[in-house]
Amino acid sequence: MRELSVVVADSGDIAAVHAHRPQDATTNPSLILKEVESGRSPELIRKARAEAANGGATLCDRLIVAFGCEILAGIEGRVSTEVDARLSFDSDATVHKAQEIIALYRAAGIDPARVLIKIASTWEGLAAARRLEAEGIHCNMTLIFALPQAAVAAEAGATLISPFVGRILDWYKNSEGRDAYPVDEDPGVRSVRSIYQYIHSRGLATEVMGASFRNVEQILGLAGCDLLTIAPGLLDELEQRNTPVEVSIDRIAQQDLVEHCDTSEPGFRWAMNSSAMASDLLADGIRRFAADQQKLEALLG
Repeated sequence: MRELSVVVADSGDIAAVHAHRPQDATTNPSLILKEVESGRSPELIRKARAEAANGGATLCDRLIVAFGCEILAGIEGRVSTEVDARLSFDSDATVHKAQEIIALYRAAGIDPARVLIKIASTWEGLAAARRLEAEGIHCNMTLIFALPQAAVAAEAGATLISPFVGRILDWYKNSEGRDAYPVDEDPGVRSVRSIYQYIHSRGLATEVMGASFRNVEQILGLAGCDLLTIAPGLLDELEQRNTPVEVSIDRIAQQDLVEHCDTSEPGFRWAMNSSAMASDLLADGIRRFAADQQKLEALLG
């Protein structure tokens, strides 16, 4: 798999990330909350508290950056750090928060080129990414469930986009009352293949990273994608397999080919409104991340 796609660890568990030796790593408020609740990182929390006592950035921001720095110490590539999801509909606040996060990494001696700022792919988030990329802050557009989000992100110059595979599958299973889909019919896999084809057929520089996997079959169904961010448990399953892995990303059905996507604001908003799946999952994802951010803040006091 590593020969076909860049493997990215999706975890806040520093030891697990280092053990799997991925190129990059991604974090989010839910993963950081889980790690704090586990009690495995008391030193990081103490360090963040001591720094926060001097004023400036919030304790929560200092902690997520502390996790990012520890993760970067054991990998060669980049770490993704997420902006507070409660800012998802405020471009100015998102830009300001991203700048604060990058400043914290700089203060810790981390090259900003090794950090991707994760932003929810609302219209406002995409507008913020355009501004941030223009000033050299690289963005990972997350919570992507539909092609218009990916297309606008690429036009904005986003470094990376993260279409969610598993959550799309979950939505369709619930909506259609099905227990499973063959991998080539999996709606999450098909969505990423369509996005990948759209981005690469136009020579756009944005990298595509499949995310939110539910099983190894989905991962194998996207082998050859630019990057794949995978939880440690699924990385363990992959490493236990001895069968050769072949490129699968180019298996795209004719109905998934897209010749044009309206990337204007009205076009984007209408397309998102027209897709019950995309609008439901984007809103739900923002709510979940915001709720876990609030839980993390409450836990830290």
